[in-house]
Parts: sequence; C-alpha cells; structure tokens
Amino acid sequence: MDYPPRVRAVLDRAKADQGDTVLVVAKGERYEGTLMPHHGFSGEDILTVKLPNGYNIGIAVADVESVDVTAKHSPASIERRLPPPTKAKPTVAVLGTGGTIASYVDYRTGAVHPAVTAEELVFSVPELLDICNVRARVIYSIYSENLKPENWQHLARETGKELNGGATGVLIPHGTDTLHFTTAALSFMLRDLTGPVVVVGAQRSSDRPSSDAALNLISAARVGIANLGEVVAVMHGETSDTFGQIHRGTKVRKMHSSRRDAFRSLNATPLGRVLPDGTVDLSERALPRARGPTKVDDALDTNVALVDFYPGQRPTELEAILQGRHGVVIAGTGLGHVSEDLIPVLHRATRDGVAVVMTTQTLQGRVGMRVYDTGRDLLKAGVIEGQDMTPETAYAKLMWVLGHTREHPEVARAMETNVAGEINPRIGLDEFAE
Repeated sequence: MDYPPRVRAVLDRAKADQGDTVLVVAKGERYEGTLMPHHGFSGEDILTVKLPNGYNIGIAVADVESVDVTAKHSPASIERRLPPPTKAKPTVAVLGTGGTIASYVDYRTGAVHPAVTAEELVFSVPELLDICNVRARVIYSIYSENLKPENWQHLARETGKELNGGATGVLIPHGTDTLHFTTAALSFMLRDLTGPVVVVGAQRSSDRPSSDAALNLISAARVGIANLGEVVAVMHGETSDTFGQIHRGTKVRKMHSSRRDAFRSLNATPLGRVLPDGTVDLSERALPRARGPTKVDDALDTNVALVDFYPGQRPTELEAILQGRHGVVIAGTGLGHVSEDLIPVLHRATRDGVAVVMTTQTLQGRVGMRVYDTGRDLLKAGVIEGQDMTPETAYAKLMWVLGHTREHPEVARAMETNVAGEINPRIGLDEFAE
C-alpha cells in the first residue's frame, strides 16, 4: 500500500522509501531505524519506523523536522534453498498451514509477511537445520479460524504420507485459535504413529521482541525427533523463555487470548517438557513410536454441531440447530445439565437418530449425569455422557465416530471408550486442579 500524500511528500524530499534505514528528527528527538510500509491501519499522517530493539514507533508528520537516509535497502531478493539432507541427522517434515507462527520479518523492509514457500517457513528459524534435516511444504496459508474438517482430513492424509515416507516426525505450524481442534481431530484419524505429530503455534509474531515463534518451533523440532508416537501440541510452558511444554492432542486447550503460555492440558498433566539445553523430558504416560505403518482413518461425518447452553435458551433455538444434524455436542453447566424445557427437544432428537453428547462448560472435571434429577432425565432422553472430554475434543471425536457408524448403541459405546487419551478412567478431586 502506497504512503498517504503527506507522508509521501516528506519521504520524497528525503528520497526515502520503505526498507531504507533512516534517521528521523522530531521535536528535537532522534529516531533511527527501518522505514516501515504503510498499511490500512496506519494513520494518514503517521510515519512508522522500526527501531533496532524491534519495536515500531509512529511519528506524526507535523512533528518531523528532518529525515535522512543512512542506508538504502536492496530490492533484490536472494533465493534460498534448503540444504540437501545428511545421514547424520533425522529428517522432519514440516507441513505449513498458516497463522502467526508462519509469518516472518523481511529485513529489507521491516515488514512482516506470511511464509508462502517452504524455504521462507524454515529460514524464518534457521536453527531448525541444526537439529534435523527438513523437508517442508506449505499445505495451506490461511487463518486457523478458516480451517474446516475437510482441511483436517487432508492434513491427516499428508501426515500419514510423510511418516510412511521415512520422516522421523511431522511438524505442523498452525494458528493458535483453533489449534486444539486440529490436534484432537488428528489424534483420532492417525493410528499407530511411527513418529510424533507436533502441532505448534505462536501467540506473537516474529517482528515483536516478545515473539514466541522461534522458541516454539525449535522446541517442536526437538520433540519431532523424540521417541514419541502421539499427536501433541508444543507451546511455551510459562511466560518467559524457560521451557517448552508438550500437551497431548486430545487434552490441550487455548486458555488465554494473548499470553505466551496460553495452552493448558485439561484433566491431564502435560506429557513433558523441552528444556533449555534441548533435552526432551517425556513422562512415562507418553506413548512411544509404533512399529507402523502409520494408519490414516479419516472418515468424518461433518454434519455435527457444537452448542453452548445458556440460561434463557429457547427450545425453538435448539430445535433449529438440531434440524437435519447427525450429531451435536452440548457444553452444559456443571456436571452436564441444561434447563428442563430443553430435555424434550433433546429426547425427540435422539429418537430421530441424532447423537447427542453432553460435556461441561467448566472444562475441568467430568460429566456426572447420575447425581441430579436433571442429569438422570437427560440420560433417559438418550443423551450420551462426554466423560472428561473438552467440548472441542468431543466435537472432533463425534465426527469421527459418526463417520463409522450411526447406530446409537455403537455411537454411545465408542464415545465412552478411550481411543487417544481423551478419557481418564477417573479423576481425583484435586488431581489436575490449578
């Protein structure tokens, strides 16, 4: 996007353009850094400079006393190719999907761009090449909220190809907002994993000094060569850069909008840590690599809804959501309840062949529908207990189960059977409390 007229006039007088290193004097203060491009959210009279510490500063044009170019950027791009693999290092496949972690800084201009080639993705954190051989390709380059179940299926197939094609592990850089949906779905569709499938994201983009992208990717690469045969998420373990945390794919959830340690294992403890020296410390609960081959079972029935109960929810509203659905997961209150006027709606739905699974909005703890009358009435209405699954995991699992059967007894049995670590046989009162 070109600069607005007032900004353009100042830059033309200085013969400056985006990517140049400039010295700006404004109100007697000196600011030196990279001249940033204008974008849709920039002010019409604001000049933006990226300082050496990584932060951007906006300077009002009216305050600018002078602009001097101290270094011109080179418009020529340098083509970079991944080095050939060596026998001394294991090979990890990187399947890019987009998101903050797949953005990189173009140091010619100071701007942040999505990595649209495998080379850009890997060279955004070149330390990966010290850990393993990398064969990388971009599967998608979209925001994670735009990923659909069909994308999960495609990812599962591509992951299976990589593992059965000799990859030691698979890394999937992914947007954080729906990362836990993808890890859950892949956990059900991929069986007998011969290596780890590591879904990794970043809360803050690589142009920010507080970015978590590099550490998360490096931690994920180390997990990718470990003796692990599960789908996992690897993210910051705390707000500082002390360690990466490994979460089971069916037990992880994003629990904060912006913290670097936003991801938590719910009703579970993390599977391990990546320590500052690069050691991957796995718990005894982590499943080792299987002998293989990796199996891909990607049958999904996507005609499933995920619904939050709320006080005042009208029966007609729930009926409209259930219309034509094959299944629905409800995030109910407490032990798994909804208001009594919704129970007849759910009873009619189960009678008509809709699979209804109850989970809890509390996220921690398990559904217990035999304690109060409401829960017992829901069980009589044919509602299936979601055990200690998060609503998102139950949603992905119900799609997978309905992809194989729609017979209610079989659906209920499958939903209540642990497949990929999503169900604990029991939970102590304080076992996983924070």
